[in-house]
Amino acid sequence: MKVAVTPLGLGCAQLGNLYRAMSGENAAATVARAWDDGIRYFDTAPHYGLGLSERRLGAALAGRPRAEYALSTKVGRLLEPNPGGASRRDEAGFDVPATSRRRWDFSADGVRRSLDESLARLGLDRVDLVYVHDPDDHFDDAVTGAVPALVALREQGVIGAVGIGMNQAPMLAEFVRRGDVDAVMVAGRYTLLNQPALDELLPLCAERGVAVMAAGVFNGGILATPEPGTKYDYADAPPELAEKAARIAAVCRRHGAELPQVAMALPAAHPAVASVVVGSQSPAQVAANVARARRPVPPGLWYELIDAGLLRPDTPVRTAA
Repeated sequence: MKVAVTPLGLGCAQLGNLYRAMSGENAAATVARAWDDGIRYFDTAPHYGLGLSERRLGAALAGRPRAEYALSTKVGRLLEPNPGGASRRDEAGFDVPATSRRRWDFSADGVRRSLDESLARLGLDRVDLVYVHDPDDHFDDAVTGAVPALVALREQGVIGAVGIGMNQAPMLAEFVRRGDVDAVMVAGRYTLLNQPALDELLPLCAERGVAVMAAGVFNGGILATPEPGTKYDYADAPPELAEKAARIAAVCRRHGAELPQVAMALPAAHPAVASVVVGSQSPAQVAANVARARRPVPPGLWYELIDAGLLRPDTPVRTAA
């Protein structure tokens, strides 16, 4: 890939007050802890907190050597003024005033405008990787507008690489087949609970040299803390998935491992995955995730999950202790 990323990346939706508010001081300290622990890949988007995540991330990285980290943001949603929105909260799950509203735009002009605005919020003159964000209902516009526009910006040196980021695998595979794509971010579709990316996307990316960033590896929280009320893909977890997560957690405990540790290790073991991108609410969460990522998973744990029908037999795992 044209951009070097660390095996563990920091997802910055939480910096945009995803689900709950985070203080500016805590946001800065979270990024600082990630840096101190060796993380050099940071992912954000205009969507995250209506630009708040980009502003906080840019401020937190200001003064850091620019050549020493990779940063990605996204295009596809333009932020526009929302008159009267200051008295309301954002309806997309971020605890911020609804002073802006999102408008889908995958045109070439929309992509350039979105990126210019992101660069201003980040305080940067270039971005290492830009994803077309959630084009599920806009495939044609993304293929004919957004992707060619990003390719042109890559050739001009404004961005380092072109990516697609989605919560599904089949359309990502279609983008890889059709477009000049350097990377994909697959969210929640290569996890302990779901491995549909194994069917086509991951083999195709491995064949074509497209880097995969695995995000949403906790499936919204259920694979971090499988308790009643835990989220699965931004909604309350269905009972059958909560039960499956609890069974997986029990296997982990029998082998002396943590569920979130194993949830991070699964995608990291696939040869096409360049980085596992995990969000954090605090410096302590960053430290915990870094420690989990460095801790090997006992090989017998994988075999027990497969034997119990809790994991696909064709899932690549690391069996060296």
